[in-house]
Amino acid sequence: MLYIVPTPIGNLEDITFRAIKILEEVDVILAEDTRKTKNLLNHYNIEAAKLRPYHKFNEHKELESFVQLTELGKVALVTDAGTPGISDPGFLLVRECVKKDIEIITLPGATAFVPALVNSGLPCDRFFFEGFLPHKKGRQKRLTFLAELEYTIVLYESPYRVLKTLEQCAEVMGNDRQAATCREISKIYEETKRGTLAELIDHFTKKEPKGEFVIIIEGVKK
Repeated sequence: MLYIVPTPIGNLEDITFRAIKILEEVDVILAEDTRKTKNLLNHYNIEAAKLRPYHKFNEHKELESFVQLTELGKVALVTDAGTPGISDPGFLLVRECVKKDIEIITLPGATAFVPALVNSGLPCDRFFFEGFLPHKKGRQKRLTFLAELEYTIVLYESPYRVLKTLEQCAEVMGNDRQAATCREISKIYEETKRGTLAELIDHFTKKEPKGEFVIIIEGVKK
């Protein structure tokens, strides 16, 4: 059996009782970064010896061995923060387990874009989750595609590229497009800024961006 277990994106209390129970009971915990997950396990007095690394650098090479673990016992998959498979490793393992009829149970829990979307003040009944834009190849093409969507757009971005991304979005979508940036969600310095793309660009030109960002942009009005 494979359990997909969301972990806190900031505050360690943002984990469900059920998730803690599963992490206590499984035979193996596959973790994107064993050091970070060990801190979480220690906080809840969960045995850390059953940790094994599972990340983008080894998931292809060791996929079969990971699948075998799910055939032999109960395995939990976690990432650094949030829900595995959402802009994080997890899809390959889930797909392979589906092929082999291995039972998969995905727990509900933390993921960054949901609170950011709701908190943005922009329509959240219909939205398009893009995640991270391509760094180079295909980036302009994706921006052009997103600019024509009528739905609210959700992007993930690092603090080092958030200003560049906002500037490129403004070039393609227009300076007056409404948007919001949400950073450090559920952490001490959580902050949401709302305004036009031009206003957000001005803000982060004057103030250095810090923390992981979710960018929410309104869809085109037709």
